[in-house]
Amino acid sequence: MKRLHIYISLSVLAFFSCQNKNVDLTKEGHILTSYVDPFIGTDGPGNTYPGAVMPWGMVQLSPDNGLAGWDRIAGYYWQDSTIAGFSHKHLSGTGAGDLYDILIMPYNSRFTKDLWPDQKEYRPYAQFSHDQEEAVPGYYAVDLLSSGIKAELTTTERVGLHRYTFPKDKESKILLDLGYKLNWDEPTETYLKLEDEHTIVGYRYSTGWAPDQREHFVLKISRPIKNIVFYAGEEKVDAHKVKATKTKAEIIFSSDENEQVIIKLALSSHSIEGAKRNMESECPDWDFDQVKSSALRAWNRQLGMVEVKGSEDQKKIFYTNLYHCFLTPSLHADVDGMYKGADGHMHQAIGYEKMETFSLWDTYRTAHPLYTILAPEKVSDMVRSFLSHYDETGLLPVWSMAGNETNMMIGYHSVPVIVDAYFKGIPMNAQKAFEACKATAMSDAWSLKDYKKYGYVPADDQSNGHWSVSKTLEYAYDDGCIAVFAKALNKIEDYKYFKQRADNWKHLYDKESTFFRPRKKDGSFVKPFSPKEYTEYYCESNAWQYFWHVQHDIPGLIQLLGKKAFVAKLDSMFSYEHEAGDKLPIFSTGMIGQYAHGNEPSHHVAYLYNQIGQPEKTQKMVRKIIESQYSIKPDGYCGNEDCGQMSAWLVMSALGLYPVNPANGVYHLTSPWVEEATIHLPNGKNFSIKTKSKGENKILIDAVHLNGKEMEMLTITHQQLMDGGELLFMLK
Repeated sequence: MKRLHIYISLSVLAFFSCQNKNVDLTKEGHILTSYVDPFIGTDGPGNTYPGAVMPWGMVQLSPDNGLAGWDRIAGYYWQDSTIAGFSHKHLSGTGAGDLYDILIMPYNSRFTKDLWPDQKEYRPYAQFSHDQEEAVPGYYAVDLLSSGIKAELTTTERVGLHRYTFPKDKESKILLDLGYKLNWDEPTETYLKLEDEHTIVGYRYSTGWAPDQREHFVLKISRPIKNIVFYAGEEKVDAHKVKATKTKAEIIFSSDENEQVIIKLALSSHSIEGAKRNMESECPDWDFDQVKSSALRAWNRQLGMVEVKGSEDQKKIFYTNLYHCFLTPSLHADVDGMYKGADGHMHQAIGYEKMETFSLWDTYRTAHPLYTILAPEKVSDMVRSFLSHYDETGLLPVWSMAGNETNMMIGYHSVPVIVDAYFKGIPMNAQKAFEACKATAMSDAWSLKDYKKYGYVPADDQSNGHWSVSKTLEYAYDDGCIAVFAKALNKIEDYKYFKQRADNWKHLYDKESTFFRPRKKDGSFVKPFSPKEYTEYYCESNAWQYFWHVQHDIPGLIQLLGKKAFVAKLDSMFSYEHEAGDKLPIFSTGMIGQYAHGNEPSHHVAYLYNQIGQPEKTQKMVRKIIESQYSIKPDGYCGNEDCGQMSAWLVMSALGLYPVNPANGVYHLTSPWVEEATIHLPNGKNFSIKTKSKGENKILIDAVHLNGKEMEMLTITHQQLMDGGELLFMLK
């Protein structure tokens, strides 16, 4: 398999400075995109895609294998050998099969049969080989072996560019398919119109995980359209426009040997006119290579926020994970701020960039704290995006995408993201932000009516009992965040109320089993009970994995259980293995004892040893997780990558930092996995992380010095980090 390494002249790189002026891109080692492998995560449970995308980009232009299923949630699966085309929207690392909007596929007369004849609709699949496939940030290329066509993809933020190199053929074709769908996605209304000999416009409205998706587009092609056929479903339409549930068009032409055709396609959730404005603003010309170079430079600037020293494999893992952190959240508004809102109406984001694709149950834990360090201006956009969602629906988002609330997963985890940003000094309308947090917590949505009534979510309520233990613990954490927010704003009555709600986790604690158990309305615990079993009462987890979900009050959890018992249970978490007959669900991956690194509720647990005076166990376990659960192979993630959360855990842990409580601005320390790192902070300062070792182990911490002064505790505050300086780990 090829890995494409693009080298840019030093004069060009010098022209495009990093966000931090202290960084000189002309120095050797700053071309960091060469360490990113977008194929990592495309095999196994990672569910990532390898295609072209800009940091935070609206367009995710990537190949689709054309087959449905869990392994193909992102449209592409490493073990497949077919490509059905290239669509413009994809989710990174999720467990939800949606998007895949607006498929384009080049083909020609060499296609003699459908590779998958058992499917209902004919589709010109092409075979391909990984040996003739390339990817770097912002660029993807593959040889379509069934046709001899070379396909190349790149993007701006809102425009996808295709470059197809055709062999000589009298019946070369380009398929534009709005009826194409995978997994949960289903078109509801599509429209195509030939506007002139270089332009096709249209829209694709669809439903799926997000119930009301709208993608308008304008497509421009570099060669004149002389012969085009439109379809409604599989029926030809004798017109140059068509509207139906499923539509498509075939552009037919005679190609010369090595003839290149460029297609550029701009998206807009607002309108076709919005898509046109996006194209005019971002991609008025036809220079594919210039756009490709611009994308590479943008990624190099983004990755250049952190420089690390280590082995080649360490750099590949680190920068590929850092790359995945910046694929989402994604832009949702046009260049003029117009977008389709969660209320189904059109709105305008003024003074900020409206963003979507918030996998908050996952990303509030590590990804969002990482953004406060590397991209605080984007965090401000995210908070304002949350508040616009609140204006449109009366609630903060839970899992929003494509101008919709999907109501996937649990908790109201916009709250910790907002509270964390507030205490870190990121600009926001604090009074409105608190209003939104309180209104969401006081609503009757998502089992909150019973939660407020009983102090926990009852397990015997048929409509609300699903995931009842997990909901209670997640809500209590969010309530703890609202309490400290209220106190900071001098809202004393709100502080007292939410502080009391933050203790609701205690209502499910069972002294006999020493676990959090599902409880009925009458106060009795559900029987039978086995903490290692995966039941409906725990969200994608079991009682072992959710026992530690009290990030806002770990001292209280230790006190409730007793320190000796807490230590014993924490040890058992990593040593109590499943037995041969145990049934593990699909999301229980990356197992170390009962610890499941492939799913998010476990992510902070290894760091809890720091809070019981046994930090060496944190250091050993974090290192074990890094070295056993991440790799440079296509199956280099042990679970769904989940919109940056799995990656952010690696990035933060590799640097020796971790936010056990993601909303209190404190990072717990462990021994860095990389030899050295420099964070080029957006405020113009640098924060260096260095290691010195007495021996070859390089795992256990002997002492830590901040700016030359030995630290008494294995924690550092966000403000200390943002002030710049040097954190030196003395290892033994």
